[in-house]
Amino acid sequence: MGCGRVGSSLARTLEDTGHSVAIVDRDESAFRRLPSSFLGRRIVGVGFDRETLVAAGIEEAFAFAAVSSGDNSNILSARVARETYGVERVVARIYDPGRAEIYQRLGIPTVATVRWTADQVLRRIVPQESTAVHHDQSGTLAILEIPVHPAWIGHAYDELEQVTASRVAYVSRLSTGILPRAGLVHQEGDIVHFVVESARREQVEALLSQGPHTDLTNPLSREH
Repeated sequence: MGCGRVGSSLARTLEDTGHSVAIVDRDESAFRRLPSSFLGRRIVGVGFDRETLVAAGIEEAFAFAAVSSGDNSNILSARVARETYGVERVVARIYDPGRAEIYQRLGIPTVATVRWTADQVLRRIVPQESTAVHHDQSGTLAILEIPVHPAWIGHAYDELEQVTASRVAYVSRLSTGILPRAGLVHQEGDIVHFVVESARREQVEALLSQGPHTDLTNPLSREH
């Protein structure tokens, strides 16, 4: 929702990477920001109106990004997408960072304009591989931001460390960094950074892309 500079950029990027896209804006002239080659649907309407969302294909949507110029419109449309139509991957652009924590507690990941990039939104609505944040000088170890399967919600980070034979370096929760402590539980919206041996990166990614294992004797968890 929103075909300004942000929305049109996201639409182009998503379509260029093979996704089907529908973009909603109340101003038909906004669609002029889209390239002539854009094949997605252009829907004129209010982004939180149910008929508008249905016309855009919300009932089959994998993800929804609310990136219009209004905080209230963005959070309302994001909540309708999540709560009425069950879209799991939802993100709302927020101009007032002070509101972001409130909205994230409602289960809507937010991106504040002051620290916004297209990559931040894309990483919340499209499945991604891990992102390297830091490598040691030898390249042996890496700090990776790794997506965690939703089935891990409610499980202690101690368990994730045991299964992956890695360490949780820190957790970003509601835009605040948290150092791991005994019993800290993974919550929806947490962004998790692991210290991983570079050679085991794909193994750790594979383990975290699945739900918890009831048998913690997985051979990968016993390498050390």
